[in-house]
Amino acid sequence: MKISVEDFLVELGNIVLFTLNTIKQFFIAPFEFKELVKQGYIIGNKTFPLIAITGFIMGLVLTLQSRPVLVDFGAQSMLPGMIAISIIREIGPVITALLCAGKISSGIGAELGAMKVTEQLDAMEVSGTKPLNFVVATRVMATTLLVPILVFIADALGLLGSFLAVRMYEKVSIVLFLSQAFDSLSFYDVIPATIKSVFFGFFIGLIGSYKGYTASRGTESVGLSANSAVVSASLVIFIIDLITVQFSELIFA
Repeated sequence: MKISVEDFLVELGNIVLFTLNTIKQFFIAPFEFKELVKQGYIIGNKTFPLIAITGFIMGLVLTLQSRPVLVDFGAQSMLPGMIAISIIREIGPVITALLCAGKISSGIGAELGAMKVTEQLDAMEVSGTKPLNFVVATRVMATTLLVPILVFIADALGLLGSFLAVRMYEKVSIVLFLSQAFDSLSFYDVIPATIKSVFFGFFIGLIGSYKGYTASRGTESVGLSANSAVVSASLVIFIIDLITVQFSELIFA
């Protein structure tokens, strides 16, 4: 399907307007705190097992793949630091965000798309409830807060998996392993990773909400909203990652 420049600009304008209206809802009373807690629980409950298992395997496999190369150069003592930097700066946040895009963004897109098709959002407006406040803002805020926490969990379990991989070959204590890992990290490694995790969470929730909120009338649009949310969120994650890497090099170099 061909998209004209005019259609692209209109869609871009709608996205910007939707984003600004969503952010504005964060500061307009009353904020739906109970709904925020509910959505946070649902998101965490859905994604925690997947994130935990993936994070652990990520650290385990990365260490098993990297160790033979370092051993050949007699640099196996650098392994904990290398793994820590790789996981915390890049692999942990990006892999976690992509998993959340597939699990959360698609779920939000499908849920809001179904609500749009069945006219539940229209019913909210008629009853005096702002759907942008109750439905969208709470989900976007929940993903913004939860994704950095999930990244932290994935990083921690990734380091645990890395330690167990090292332990298969060497008698090293976890205290020594973590000491070597954290000695290689600095403030400038953690801060950019945390900042981009927040942006990942915000756009994962925002894109899923936008795709569902603007779904067309028709049952087939529910599936299209979910699929489009995953693809768009994944693309935005890589764009944000590229931008934050460039900015962190300029600011923290």
